[in-house]
Amino acid sequence: MHIEKFSYDNKIVRNFAFATILWGIVGMLVGVWVALLMVFPQMNLGGIPVGSKETIGLTFGRLRPLHTNAVIFAFVGNGIFMGYYYSLQRLLKTRMFSDLLGRIHFWGWQLIIVAAALTIPLGITTGKEYAELEWPIDIAITLIWVVFGLNMFITILKRRERHLYVAIWFYIATFVTIAVLHIVNSIELPFSVMKSYSWYAGVQDALVQWWYGHNAVAFFLTTPYLGLMYYFLPKAANRPVYSYRLSIIHFWALIFLYIWAGPHHLLYTALPNWAQSLGVVFSFTLIFPSWGGMINGLLTLRGAWDKVREDVILKFMVVAVTAYGMSTFEGPMLSLKNVNAIAHFTDWIIAHVHIGGLGWNGMLTFGILYWLIPRIYKTELYSKKLANVHFWIATLGILFYAIPMYWAGFKQSLMWKEFTDAGNLKYPFVETVTQMRPFYALRAFGGTLFLIGALVMVYNLVVTVRRAGVVKDDETEAPALEGSYKKHGSEHWHRVIERKPVPFLILTLIVILIGGMIELIPTFLVKENIPTISSVKPYTPLELQGRDIYIREGCYTCHSQMIRPFRSETARYGEYSKAGEFVYDHPFQWGSKRTGPDLQREGSGNLKKSNSWHYNHMDDPQAISTGSIMPSYAFLLDHNLDTSTTNAKIKAMQTLGVPYAVGYAAKANLDLIKQEEDIAKNLKQDGIETPPNKEIIAVIAYLQRLGTDIEKFKPVQK
Repeated sequence: MHIEKFSYDNKIVRNFAFATILWGIVGMLVGVWVALLMVFPQMNLGGIPVGSKETIGLTFGRLRPLHTNAVIFAFVGNGIFMGYYYSLQRLLKTRMFSDLLGRIHFWGWQLIIVAAALTIPLGITTGKEYAELEWPIDIAITLIWVVFGLNMFITILKRRERHLYVAIWFYIATFVTIAVLHIVNSIELPFSVMKSYSWYAGVQDALVQWWYGHNAVAFFLTTPYLGLMYYFLPKAANRPVYSYRLSIIHFWALIFLYIWAGPHHLLYTALPNWAQSLGVVFSFTLIFPSWGGMINGLLTLRGAWDKVREDVILKFMVVAVTAYGMSTFEGPMLSLKNVNAIAHFTDWIIAHVHIGGLGWNGMLTFGILYWLIPRIYKTELYSKKLANVHFWIATLGILFYAIPMYWAGFKQSLMWKEFTDAGNLKYPFVETVTQMRPFYALRAFGGTLFLIGALVMVYNLVVTVRRAGVVKDDETEAPALEGSYKKHGSEHWHRVIERKPVPFLILTLIVILIGGMIELIPTFLVKENIPTISSVKPYTPLELQGRDIYIREGCYTCHSQMIRPFRSETARYGEYSKAGEFVYDHPFQWGSKRTGPDLQREGSGNLKKSNSWHYNHMDDPQAISTGSIMPSYAFLLDHNLDTSTTNAKIKAMQTLGVPYAVGYAAKANLDLIKQEEDIAKNLKQDGIETPPNKEIIAVIAYLQRLGTDIEKFKPVQK
């Protein structure tokens, strides 16, 4: 047996660990800020100039996507890579294939994060949740993901350990699936250096987005962390994984079922019923493999519960696995239509998401950091007492965050749906907002506790590192992988697949493609899924410009444009939504949370308000709607509308199939100017003097257009 000496690369692990800590604090800090904006709307700051055309908007609509991107892709993303680079080398008994590729991966990922942190507050966004980054950054993500994948997979191929450990199964599935999700969801048509339109429209865009969005949760926030759980939990407990066979069932069932679940975010919407039903069935079934993984994790600690009481690292990990179990029980429940009818658009969903984010991802990351950093620095943790303080502060933070949000969600839903004895809606929407303020204050307090706990960890780890000195690579040795494999006695059939990483990757790809193809392809190819409506026309140039400003300001983070077929919603907002209404929407704007009312019929029926109302409301929302927590958009009254992009926008829409007349792009600005002047004249009649070329005019045009097409509803099947 030939023994080879080599070293593990600890420096790349250290780099990602430090980045995890840094971006974790940034993401949590922005999260606390965003939570405080719901209590103190006057903290919203918008329209800070940084150039002739760009402004930084520190409003809820711009900061909320910054928070989600920072936590998901910066904090959790770096945490994934930290755990990958540490565990892969030791599981495969080899150094990473290329130190250079590792460095390119690290610095490339950090530059992507910085680009996101700069562009999102500037309003440079696609307007698609968890995929807000514009096309140049999407391309950079693709390239860096390929660099990471090459380094990982070539390392697997040159391993010294024949069989692939269970954690590596999840690592491979994560790489393959995220690549597919990112590429499909990011197909867009650029019309400028930093702006594009989604290639998909309306119902199809919604399905692709939530196929991506749910599976970003599944394959970025779940499967890689399950891989880390399967490595670091047994290491911390010094015990083997409870069940190898349960690991197999957990892995293959999870990756097959998860990819189907996206449509459960779109129940009671204009999505075809067959797609909604598929989402319900597979989402509910997910409870079985998910809980299989949780049980496998917790039972790994069988006989070690005394150690859990003493070991703070295991405490973090036990809470993390428990939170995973809670989230993966709640998710299938939320996919049931009768439960979804209560929870969707409410703060219940915010609680659900943060049980996973704070509990599962956050607590497991903290546990891994406490375990890993002392080992790569070959020292002891500075203070276990401080780590225990962190544990209890973080746990209390989760409780103070989640419990008020669950309560708020139930209360919101009941208030939205309640009628008086006379058959009228009992509560105006703004009252359902004011009733939430105490819960939002408690949520902000819980988030602050969680942040304080993380800062305690930072101090503890900084002192640990400073006392230890410089990190060094681990010198080790292992026998070379030589010759063909000879089966020894009875062997589980899955061992055959584990010895063959390329077939394993291909099989994983096939398994995750099945569900996506069955859901997406018919929605695009079968025209009956999206019945057209003859009265639905393309947006005018001014309305299109206004819509882009609406997206830029992140209005979709608080307002939906999707009226569900419930009595309470049709009574409050008007006719329920039809699939054919959205055929020219690139991207769709259905939203996922109602902090403000639905806007799909804002320009029609009983909801229609005057141009002057919209002008004054955008200037000072609290003066028009007492109790509103909407930010002021007074800067829109001062900013000139950039009409230099109109021609490119119309041409892009024509390429996407929007039926503007041939040659219309060249004269679109003439129509835009005429509509601007008409709105400005109308405002003047109400005593408001404003030049017609301001951004507020375009936003008013867009809001007044909403819902007007459906007033002459005539469904026509193509």
